[in-house]
Amino acid sequence: QVQLVESGGGLVQAGGSLRLSCVASGSIFRINVMGWYRQAPGKQRELVATITTGGSTNYADSVKGRFTVSGDNAKNTVYLQMNSLKPDDTAVYYCNALLKPKVNFPPANYWGKGTLVTVSS
Repeated sequence: QVQLVESGGGLVQAGGSLRLSCVASGSIFRINVMGWYRQAPGKQRELVATITTGGSTNYADSVKGRFTVSGDNAKNTVYLQMNSLKPDDTAVYYCNALLKPKVNFPPANYWGKGTLVTVSS
């Protein structure tokens, strides 16, 4: 069993900051990529940012320059520092990990339950 647990969501005013954290635990052989997706009401889930264990990052255009994704490989943890938040950033933020649970298993995607971020205007 693999669990991803997010924390750090909440209510913030526009222009403010929040930091999300996600810890992966359980049967984990190797993590390839961790990252964040979000889903706003009535919209599809979309990529926010990802980071490989080698440190390569990828961001959605809408968050470039405002959000920073980072990771701690030793702790199987990924962070998302969100600055200059806008009401359009309001969504449930989901942690994602592409990982091998065991040495002879193929990589698979795992998801957290999500944490709500609400940005008021």
